[in-house]
Amino acid sequence: MLDPLKPVTIYTDGACTGNPGPGGYGVVLIYGDVRKELSGGFRLTTNNRMELMGAIAGLSALKFPCQVTLYSDSKYVVDAMTQGWARRWRANDWKRNKTDKAINPDLWAQLLDLCDQHQVTFHWVRGHAGDPENERCDRLAVEAAQRDDLPPDPGYVPS
Repeated sequence: MLDPLKPVTIYTDGACTGNPGPGGYGVVLIYGDVRKELSGGFRLTTNNRMELMGAIAGLSALKFPCQVTLYSDSKYVVDAMTQGWARRWRANDWKRNKTDKAINPDLWAQLLDLCDQHQVTFHWVRGHAGDPENERCDRLAVEAAQRDDLPPDPGYVPS
């Protein structure tokens, strides 16, 4: 009999000072009584890229397959994953339709690959509405975006 997957809760958020501009992401991982916070950022990026990076960073931190409940205040991320849009974009060679390319295919590919390693359920939470973990992620993301030593975002392509 297979061991059940360990349940992990992940909260994520992204922030950008200007859009595009310096950006950051914040993550809170919770497993039982264990709590871990992560953050990072880039000197020139977009808010949507940072929202995606929060989810990627959280899932990348897991050392083995888990049952993940991921909370994000990004409809961009949550809807694309729960409605199957991101998987459809990948199946259509990163096209949203016959003419429009999907934006941020590098990060969507990473997120989809990570979701294939875990059982992930995405949930939207209203931002800036008092959820303590979402508020903490927001603070982590904003602080990360304000760092002086931010690296370039290798996947950001100005439009």
